[in-house]
Amino acid sequence: MKFLGVYDYTVILTYVGLISSVIGMTQAIHGDYKAAVFCLAFSGVCDAFDGRIARTKKDRTHREKNFGIQLDSLCDVVCFGLFPAFICYLLGVRGVLGLILVCFYCLCAVIRLSFFNVLETERQQSEEGCNKTYHGLPVTSMAFLLPMTFWLQFVVSQLTFLVLLHVLLGLVGLLFILDFPLKKPGLKTILALVAVVAITVGIIYARTRFRLPHPADESNPVVEEIIDEIQEHT
Repeated sequence: MKFLGVYDYTVILTYVGLISSVIGMTQAIHGDYKAAVFCLAFSGVCDAFDGRIARTKKDRTHREKNFGIQLDSLCDVVCFGLFPAFICYLLGVRGVLGLILVCFYCLCAVIRLSFFNVLETERQQSEEGCNKTYHGLPVTSMAFLLPMTFWLQFVVSQLTFLVLLHVLLGLVGLLFILDFPLKKPGLKTILALVAVVAITVGIIYARTRFRLPHPADESNPVVEEIIDEIQEHT
């Protein structure tokens, strides 16, 4: 019996990262944001090392390399495109403004990853190894930025926290598609980022207090607060 795809050690971490994000989505639905943020961060760790592991296999065929490129981007769409936007929506980025930002973020992530596939396929036709520079902000960065933003709920008001989530989706989405050079981090930098995220997730597990908004509530708390302020001063 023959199966489609690749199932050797070069893609294991990519598969594990995707599974982690799917599990995280199910936990976010039930309001367990501690588990959801942990799953997002863990998916980020998997993505940080899957390419390094894949490149240890020197006899990969051209088809296996192309499969790895496509697989990585498709999984990134779920892990760092849909998953973070899903968490933000459940946390209160709702209403017309919220949906616009959620859709904008997801669209930018898909555009970026599609363009990456084109560039990487073209590059590998002429050179080997790993590209040393990013074009714009990598989508994996959300596995670091969202946990760090989530941690701020302990030191700011709920409204301020929701404003930060709105800004995060809009700004990060824009940085996904802006073409600027960004040097890829080395192993020491990656390990330092992993340590910071691990500490942050540990704090979230120890102190998180956020509660799931009512599932039928489609309003946006940020917009409502602004409207209330305007009404009070008129």
